[in-house]
Amino acid sequence: MVGKVLLAGLFSIAASVHAQTVAAPQASTATATADNAILLTIFLKHDQSRPLAELNAQLAKQGFFKAFPPAGTEVMSWYVTMGIGQVITLRFPASRLREINRILEDTAWGPYRTEFYVSYDYKDVAMGQHAKAQ
Repeated sequence: MVGKVLLAGLFSIAASVHAQTVAAPQASTATATADNAILLTIFLKHDQSRPLAELNAQLAKQGFFKAFPPAGTEVMSWYVTMGIGQVITLRFPASRLREINRILEDTAWGPYRTEFYVSYDYKDVAMGQHAKAQ
């Protein structure tokens, strides 16, 4: 019984290792439109246990600023927020979400801890409802 559990655990580990080695998706040429665009707010939380120069050196080594933001994405905002780090909002076709996530995994992890919030533009709908209610 213990052998079966151990064997199942080894298969599980092997499967997860294989899943992490899948090649990154290729860059897409899709263009964001009103029908396919999403917004992605990214929190890049600095590793405050290390000096900024060290973090920047690691980002350069990992190719962060070469790869991010990827071509074809629209940077809606990019702020430094004290106590958090950097807060970036991108607009791009939903089909590119995996590609952008992978770029951040490959180039930002280490200097930053990341959080992601996917949303969509609701302004026209909300303003239409507001106008209708008047």
